[in-house]
Amino acid sequence: MHQETNLMMKKLKLYLIENISSTLTSLSLPKIDFNLSQPKNKEFGDLSSNLPLLIGSKQKIEPLKIGKLISEGLKEKKLKYILDINVTAPGFLNFKISPIFFQKQVNLILKEHKNFGKGSIGFGKSANVEFVSANPTGPLTVGHGRNAVLGDTISKILEWQNFDVTREYYFNDAGRQMRVLGKSVEARYYETLGENFDFPEDGYKGKYIINIAENILKQKGNNIKHGDDIFQKSAEEIIFKEIKSSLINLGIKFDQFTNEKSFYENGDIDELLKALSDKKLIYKKDDAIWFKSSSLGKEQDRVYIKSSGEPTYRVPDTAYHLNKIKRNYDLIVDVFGADHADTYPDVIIALKSLGFKTDHIRVLLYQFVTLIQNGEKVKMSTRQANFITLDQLIEELGSDVVRYFFVMRSMNSHLDFDLDMAKDQSEKNPVFYLQYAYARICNIIKQANKEKLNRKKFYDLTMLEHKDEIMMLKHMVRFPEIIDIAYENLEPQYIANYLQQLASFFHKFYSHCKVITDDANLTNARIQLIEAVKIILNNGFNILGISAPERM
Repeated sequence: MHQETNLMMKKLKLYLIENISSTLTSLSLPKIDFNLSQPKNKEFGDLSSNLPLLIGSKQKIEPLKIGKLISEGLKEKKLKYILDINVTAPGFLNFKISPIFFQKQVNLILKEHKNFGKGSIGFGKSANVEFVSANPTGPLTVGHGRNAVLGDTISKILEWQNFDVTREYYFNDAGRQMRVLGKSVEARYYETLGENFDFPEDGYKGKYIINIAENILKQKGNNIKHGDDIFQKSAEEIIFKEIKSSLINLGIKFDQFTNEKSFYENGDIDELLKALSDKKLIYKKDDAIWFKSSSLGKEQDRVYIKSSGEPTYRVPDTAYHLNKIKRNYDLIVDVFGADHADTYPDVIIALKSLGFKTDHIRVLLYQFVTLIQNGEKVKMSTRQANFITLDQLIEELGSDVVRYFFVMRSMNSHLDFDLDMAKDQSEKNPVFYLQYAYARICNIIKQANKEKLNRKKFYDLTMLEHKDEIMMLKHMVRFPEIIDIAYENLEPQYIANYLQQLASFFHKFYSHCKVITDDANLTNARIQLIEAVKIILNNGFNILGISAPERM
């Protein structure tokens, strides 16, 4: 089901591999598994292989000598679409592909249109992506925003590969944090009534707590008793409503919400503890319950249930993942902050110890976000309510900028979110740089339509021979490959980087190659070319969840 364009490149690679293999046989050289990939130095060619190095190390023969032998044998075959074959040190076999191969693919991009880049890896399969999963103790922050955008974009990448995706939000509505939230609201409620009430030492501060307290006073009156659960329940309800609203502002909608409390109520926690006990993997020590992770390859055992009777995150998280496994997803993806690095492996080994398959669980850890303004870090504290909410960020910058900035760096690297760059509405802003490219294409096509150019009648794609056209074409046909790489790594950054490069190629083409010319045939060919660029940009924007404005 993968689009024809990608298949053409794959077929060309297969064609080359088959011919290389037959050449090895004729030269009495051993057959070795090898790949063809894009060389780092584009001057060497369009495809490259380290095959001579691989053979040389086994046969104790000079790799350059082997490379020349293979090259000469291949040149005799006069391979289709191959302009030149060369060998570079220390032992790389390089192929230059004819421009006509890339020119031909414009038609295929136009034909595939919205499906260009889509794959079939996930056809008939289901995936669960858990992300955000912030407890309803306050508004979503910038850090939550990175989690949200990563999770949603990864979901879109999976959908692009034809997975049936369930976006899931898991939250703790039963722990200490929620009790502290209720006490914080209760304190503000009685303060509003002019009564003295001790504010919790580690309570949640900020205007939002006062607003919740005032809302309770307005809705329920001033006769609520001390310790009433209305404070916690109302706070949870109000905050969750705001969380959902913030996510919608980013274009994110969840399919399922799952709460931790349900696993206590339905007996899943008790069932899990019994199963671990039966396998002698939990034990009691110092009035606490411990998980015997040292017997499963870990350096030390972990506390499962504290001496206070309160479970650690590992217990409900394991029960929750067991629940997801039993729902029979083909792929389970968790998007966690780096602070989960210590806990999630214990969840996985507990599941394995109970005999459950876990190799379909992908845990993605992202690094945290620092806001930068005027070259300095913006200091933030969630507890002290000294933070910029996600809503504030969206209101200030717009959803497109927020989404793009959160995925333009690898999730494995710390993100310095430059507010000054994000506010810039020139091409210095990477989002506007992309959207300007798209808008320019739309404007050119609009102008062509206005001048009633009959571009459907005839166009000769071989006229696309300017070096900037060829460079752009070579990049365009890589889009399906980039989508596959983004899927394999579950890393949206690959798509963001690719689109930046495509926009750069387009802007260079735009400055050197006039689209609407006196030559009708050349004009029509270039209009088809930019139509294909427009399709790729739009498809990439759809995956990243950003808009494609026709005017800017």
